[in-house]
Amino acid sequence: MQDRLSASLSEAEKVLREFVSDPNTLDAMKAIVDCIANCFKSGGKALSCGNGGSMADAMHFAEEFSGRFREDREPYPAIALSDPTHLTCVANDYGFEHVFSRQVQALGKPGDILLVLSTSGNSPNVLKAAEVARLKQVTVIGMLGKGGGKLAHLCDLHLHAPGYGSDRIQEIHMMALHIIIEAVELEMKRESHGVD
Repeated sequence: MQDRLSASLSEAEKVLREFVSDPNTLDAMKAIVDCIANCFKSGGKALSCGNGGSMADAMHFAEEFSGRFREDREPYPAIALSDPTHLTCVANDYGFEHVFSRQVQALGKPGDILLVLSTSGNSPNVLKAAEVARLKQVTVIGMLGKGGGKLAHLCDLHLHAPGYGSDRIQEIHMMALHIIIEAVELEMKRESHGVD
């Protein structure tokens, strides 16, 4: 048992080192921070979606903004596309591949962002959400893995996590999201205090 635990910790450490040492990581994260902050500053909102563990991350992303992260502040408009009544209604009436795109069609406006999370980049319901977002002039930000799949080409900005298993990829996604959220909060605070 201890050998397995040690091996898993070593694997997680290796994936994190690979992510941190990738020269594209910081540039992608900064671009995402700027995009989200500019969306909020201009009165837009952030939508988010994913499947399974990625849905949990999408919900966590939204509540950190609409609730709070580290400090008390005004809530920011962020919504996870996770309403079970909507998901089951649309899955039943239109098919599971439409569960996110219908909400993007209903809620998305030019200037908004859609954060899509997918470890494979090939989930049909997330792909359809990104396609509708682009038609609605909603900026698509991807948190991806395994090379990004088909979703990479539909994203305006994307951050790739290394690793082969969904668990390691999602661990990187959650860590990156926390860092991005912290940076967005700092940027919004600077803006509200008139600091350059």
